[in-house]
Parts: sequence; C-alpha cells; structure tokens
Amino acid sequence: MDRTTQHIASFDRAYFIGIGGIGMSALARYFNMKGWDIAGYDKTPSPITKALQEEGISIHFEDLGENLPSQFLETEKTLVVFTPAIPKDMEELVFVQNGNYTVKKRAEVLGMITRDSKALGVAGTHGKTTTSTMLAHILNESDKGCNAFLGGIAANFNSNFVSHPTSQWTVVEADEFDRSFLQLTPYASIVTSTDADHLDIYGDDAEFLEGFKSYLDLINSNGHTILHKDIKLEALNEIRYGLNAKVAFSGWDLRVENGAFLMDVKTPQGNWDAVELGIPGTHNAENALSCIALGAQLGLTEEILRSALKSFKGVKRRFEYHIRTEDKVYIDDYAHHPTEINALLDSVDLMYPNKKVLGIFQPHLFTRTRDFFEGFAEALSRLDDVILLPIYPARELPIEGVTSDALLEKMTSSKKAVLSPVEAVERAASSEFDVILTIGAGDIDRIVLPLKERLENA
Repeated sequence: MDRTTQHIASFDRAYFIGIGGIGMSALARYFNMKGWDIAGYDKTPSPITKALQEEGISIHFEDLGENLPSQFLETEKTLVVFTPAIPKDMEELVFVQNGNYTVKKRAEVLGMITRDSKALGVAGTHGKTTTSTMLAHILNESDKGCNAFLGGIAANFNSNFVSHPTSQWTVVEADEFDRSFLQLTPYASIVTSTDADHLDIYGDDAEFLEGFKSYLDLINSNGHTILHKDIKLEALNEIRYGLNAKVAFSGWDLRVENGAFLMDVKTPQGNWDAVELGIPGTHNAENALSCIALGAQLGLTEEILRSALKSFKGVKRRFEYHIRTEDKVYIDDYAHHPTEINALLDSVDLMYPNKKVLGIFQPHLFTRTRDFFEGFAEALSRLDDVILLPIYPARELPIEGVTSDALLEKMTSSKKAVLSPVEAVERAASSEFDVILTIGAGDIDRIVLPLKERLENA
C-alpha cells in the first residue's frame, strides 16, 4: 500500500509516543471519540495525561521497548503517532520504525484528517490558538458544529479538542513551524499575520514568506482565504479584514462600556453596531473580525455571530485574568514575539489607561531572542517595571552573547532586573503596581499560581 495516500479509515487503533503534548492529546481525544483503541507513552504524568486517563485512555510512563500492549502488535490496523520531541533512540520509537507500522508525525495525521473532511485552517505567526478556538466556538453555537484541534485549553470546552461526530467541518491550527501546515488540505483559511519567526528553520524572511505562499496554494478553489489587511500576499477568493481600515470586514471605535468590550463592525452586507466580545484586547478584536468574515462565507447570520462572540471565554494563557479587582489586576499571557507583546500592551493600555504596569517576561528560545533582539527590547521598554527570567531553551543549546542580561542592557526602562522565578514572584508580590503581567511561552506558567496566591494574600 502507498502510505502517502492512506486514509484514516485504514486503521482502527492508534498508539501515541508523546501523548501528553497539547497537539498530540487532541488527536488522541479525536480517535477516542471515534471508538478506536488508544494508548500511549509520555515521559511524566501531567494534568493532560491525568485527564486522558480519566477519559479511558491507557497511558504509561516507562519505555516499553518492543513490549507494547498486545492489541497494538497488529501492525496493519495500528496508526503510530509520535512527536519529534521524543529522543530518536527511544526504544519504543525504534521498535515501531523498524517494524511494519505506519508511523506518522502529528502534522501528517492532521493532514490525513483534513483530506477526509472540510478543513478550516487558521494560520499566522500570532493568534492561531485564540482564533481557531473562537471559530470552533462559533461553529458549535450554530447548526454546523465542527471537530477542532486546538493549541490550548479552550475555556468554553475545558479541552483542546472539540467533538461533533456528525459535522463535516474540521477546525485546525495551520502551524508554520517545520512547515507543518503544508501537510494540510484546507477548504478555507484565516491568515492572521506573516511576521517572520522560526528563522532557525526558514533561514530568512523571504523564505518564511515563501512557506505561507505555498500554504495559500493549498486552499480549495471553492473556499475563501481571509487575510489580515497588512499581509503582503495575494490569494484566490481573498477577503481582507482589520481595524480602522477600508477593507471588507473592518472594526471601528473599540471601547469599554459598563465593563463590556465593544466594537462597531462594517461588513459588505451592512454595519453592526456595538458588537460585544467576551474577551478584551485589540488583537482579539481583529481575531473576531476574521471569524466574522469566514463565518459570513459559511452562511452564519449576524445574530449567531454576535451571540457566539459575546459568550466566548477565551483560551488558557491568552490574556487570562487571574485577579481582577478595583485595586489589582493580574493577567497571564502566552506572548513570545515582539509583535505579540506589543499587542498585549496595546490591550492593557486600552483597558487600564494611566495605570502602572509591571511585567515578568521569559524569553523563549535563544534563536528567537537573537533574531528579534531589538524588537523585544523596544516592546518590553514600554513597561514601567520589567523583570526578565533566564531564557527558556526548549530544544536549543545556548548561543554566546544571547542572554537575558544582554537583553536587559538594551532596554530603556528605568526599573528592570533579571531574576530567578522565585525572586520574580517575591518582587512582583511586594510591588505597588496596579497591573501585573506574566508573559512568555516557556515554563513561566509554573509561577502563575504562586504569584496569584501571594498577591491575594498581600
């Protein structure tokens, strides 16, 4: 059999090597919903693996080598899914790769799923998770429904997977990392931004943009491409959106009234006054515009779109409030690129004008810190007080001269320091600042609860 043309229907069980990741666990939940036998390995227990086990999925935390559970020794019916984060010499991985198994990366399996459904992709350097989650919520508030594979835990669903067994629609994040989005077969897509990132993979800005061009070529000729107004690419059946711009779907007069975050929306069909968004922020207003634009092409009414946007609760670690009182606000956000940090701070300025803001930021990856050094320094200098944590390396080795101390030197903030996580919590908890932010994509989330508890007891 030509395994490049295999379909999901060829299998009835799936074995995951690295099942606890946010993307891998969503796939496991999808196949579990379909009634497949599911099992897998992960390095350590986590809230995600615990939740999967409670859903009936068998998980172990030791390398079984060739001693996989007996039902997964039938190679013809077993789909093996692995994450590249697993060491290449892991014995289970070596066993399945040397056996007669179909072994796929997560992106390849998503590609197989999108070939067998109508896939709605959400691509872009920033905003993929929030926008895809918002789109999934909208579709599930309508009569269309969808299955959705999300890059975060959606507050409305308390899951990274949205299940609708009879829907023809699949919502998927189209991830540019490692060119994964080129595995997909999108019917239509939103593209939020094409700011350069992952230059350790693409090499330069031009090659990064070429990756997005290749992705746009994959979109179905009967579908639509919803492009942010600033994207310098063209696509078949394109529709533009943005704030304060003369484009097809535009947002105007962002404001807060009686605690509600509102904007006026102009569409080709007419103007919608005072659309209420369940989550605040200028970047979330643009995400909402993209969903309105795509929703309109899918036949969703203004009534459905308004109602769903109002009831959308967001995604964990995306402008997530942990404290929201008259005296103190604490927000945790996943921003890890200068553009995302600026969008976060724009939203904070809009929501809390004239308030003093302290931010704790953990740079993510040595290469990203190096490639956007000036941008990080400029964005972070907008804060009244900046605390930097050491760089989170993830998959990388240190790069000489690329450190949080070097970044600190470049920043113009009058109050700034590089501290350990424990020291950062102590300083933030004892500060007099009105708004406190934790920012980053590494393991900075580990200080969220300790900081929240200290702030509440201060």
